[in-house]
Amino acid sequence: MTKTPDMTKMVQDMMAAFPVDNAAFTNAFKTQAAMAEKMSKVALEAAEKSTEISSKWAKDTLAKVSGVTAAKADASEYTKAATDFASAASEMAAENMASFAEVAKKVQMETVELMLAAGKDMSEETTAAVKKATADAQNAAKKVASAAK
Repeated sequence: MTKTPDMTKMVQDMMAAFPVDNAAFTNAFKTQAAMAEKMSKVALEAAEKSTEISSKWAKDTLAKVSGVTAAKADASEYTKAATDFASAASEMAAENMASFAEVAKKVQMETVELMLAAGKDMSEETTAAVKKATADAQNAAKKVASAAK
């Protein structure tokens, strides 16, 4: 009589021959964590700089308002003070908006650089992982083929 092949044993042997490389998952996690850290740093620096700009703008505005609120001897001086304040406020707005634009530009450039670097790193890691997986699969297939003979 012929012996029935043990399919369970063959499947177990085949699965054992294709081990999962946990290092790839660990490296992917580390890469993602490093990327998140760098992106957070960019965002926090932008928030800090934006807060500094806003604070300076508010302080400068309050300093200019004191000229408007001061008592004047002549009624026409109030008009001049309001006109001066409006002119100064307009200049401050233009300067501060330019400062905010610089912060946004810097964040955009740093983000693009980080994304390009991450893409390059992921491409290199993926290529290495695929090469290793291919070699492992070929070796495992050879072992299974030789064990089946």
